[in-house]
Amino acid sequence: MLQGGSFTPEGEDPNNIGKYWAAVEETRRRGGDVIVAEFDGEVVGICQVMVFQHFQHQGGWCCELESVHVRSDLRGRGIGAQLLRTAEQLAREKGCYRIQLTSRNVRDDAHRFYRANGYDQNSQGFKKLLGD
Repeated sequence: MLQGGSFTPEGEDPNNIGKYWAAVEETRRRGGDVIVAEFDGEVVGICQVMVFQHFQHQGGWCCELESVHVRSDLRGRGIGAQLLRTAEQLAREKGCYRIQLTSRNVRDDAHRFYRANGYDQNSQGFKKLLGD
C-alpha cells in the first residue's frame, strides 16, 4: 500500500516488515498510533498519527498525520474520511488542540479531499532530504 501511494516507491521494501513494525512501536511509544482500514479482510487504508508537544499554544499538544493512504481502487467510498475521523478522535483524546498534515503540491485530488473533510490549506510545507 505504501508503494502504491508513494512518489518514491523504490524507497519501500515490503519484505522488511521489521522496520515498519519498529516505526509502529515507536509511534505508539510516543503517544500516537497507526490506524488501518480493512475491507473484506484486507488492509486497504493506513494513517500514522503522531502526537508531540511544541512551543506554540503554551506548549500545547499537536497531532501530525503521515502516510495517509487508501488503496487507489477503493477511493471515494468513505474509507479515507473514516481514517481522518478516527485520527481526529485519537488527537482529541490525547489533548491535542490541532491536527495537521502535509500533502505534495501535485496531489490535487488529495487536497480536495482534505478540504472537503474540514482541513484548511493555510501553510506551505518544505522538506529537505538528508543524505548519508
